[in-house]
Amino acid sequence: MVKRRELLKRLHLTLKRSRVVALVGPRQCGKTTIARDLVDSESPNYFDLEDPPSLSRLDEPMSALRGLEGLVVIDEVQRRPDLFPILRVLADRRPLPARFLVLGSASPGFLRQASESLAGRIETISMSGFSLAELGVGAQPRHWLRGGFPPSYLAHSEADSLAWRKSFMQAFLERDLPQWGIVAPALSLLRFWAMLAHYHGQVWNAADPARSLGVSEPTTRRYLDILSGVFMIRQLQPWHANLKKRQVKAPKIYFRDTGLLHQLLGISSPKDLLTHPKCGASWEGYVIEEAIRAVDPDEAFFWATHNGAEIDLLLRKNGRFFGVECKRADAPKLTPSMRIALADLKLERVSVVFPGRRRYSLADRVSAVPLEDLTKGMSGLFPDF
Repeated sequence: MVKRRELLKRLHLTLKRSRVVALVGPRQCGKTTIARDLVDSESPNYFDLEDPPSLSRLDEPMSALRGLEGLVVIDEVQRRPDLFPILRVLADRRPLPARFLVLGSASPGFLRQASESLAGRIETISMSGFSLAELGVGAQPRHWLRGGFPPSYLAHSEADSLAWRKSFMQAFLERDLPQWGIVAPALSLLRFWAMLAHYHGQVWNAADPARSLGVSEPTTRRYLDILSGVFMIRQLQPWHANLKKRQVKAPKIYFRDTGLLHQLLGISSPKDLLTHPKCGASWEGYVIEEAIRAVDPDEAFFWATHNGAEIDLLLRKNGRFFGVECKRADAPKLTPSMRIALADLKLERVSVVFPGRRRYSLADRVSAVPLEDLTKGMSGLFPDF
């Protein structure tokens, strides 16, 4: 078992200060396992809305929930949106006999309903698969290849991992999205998803995918928003500095899970990955996700100009800006882009993440940082802060 101690610690702290906490993320990322560490699944305080007996217990939800004390868990809550107004009433009681942890697959409708019905009462924690910090630095090659979804990472063989990812994607498109009220042809969305694999790490341009799929550009943008809204794709937005330079204004596209990226690229082994033309882009996306987890920034962007200056990841934390460059090289060097970004964006520091073992300085406020240091959090990536 992989113990997700930091996530559990964050959940405990959040449950102390908030009356209702929503733990959201894609299916199979481990939400239910985490919840069962807090409340036993056989407890009367645990409701799984994919389980018929739990659904029957909530036929009269006010009667079922009003008498409970302590922590109450409701799993797959997006199946019963009518519960949110009832949770609002129960969360407003004084004194408060129970707090509520609601688990939801990352459906846009669920997030909207929760925020509207429970405004001022709910705090949301986003969750994804295993991080490198949770697995340990020795797991990095396997984690990069298979991704962080627990059934994929923990599979007995590469073939089993690939089979699970294929099944997951099919069920996601054919079952989950329709259940969430998202109407899109599964085959068209799968083709679009596969197309996005080749855009991984690139600036988004709707024209080419629209032409290839035979649909309009607004349709491809809607497909992209769907996959972003359910945490499959990250649209990394550009930062617009107040400069007299033409800056890139379209988002960059990244798969949040490299295992799903590799599935769609036909990568099935470490050798396939290291010899694939998208190896560098896959590494960049992997580092970006781990850096965002390590820092937990207020906002994340990239920055690029039409003259070629860019920074892979721009993180805003407590009003300060930090830069991250991703270099899959044995000994990365200082580049003109880094100097320009430091000066133009007034960055506190730039860290160049690479797969080596030794940290070293490249220039004032610029350091080469081993990937394994990201497992130490903000202090590993930016030790002076």
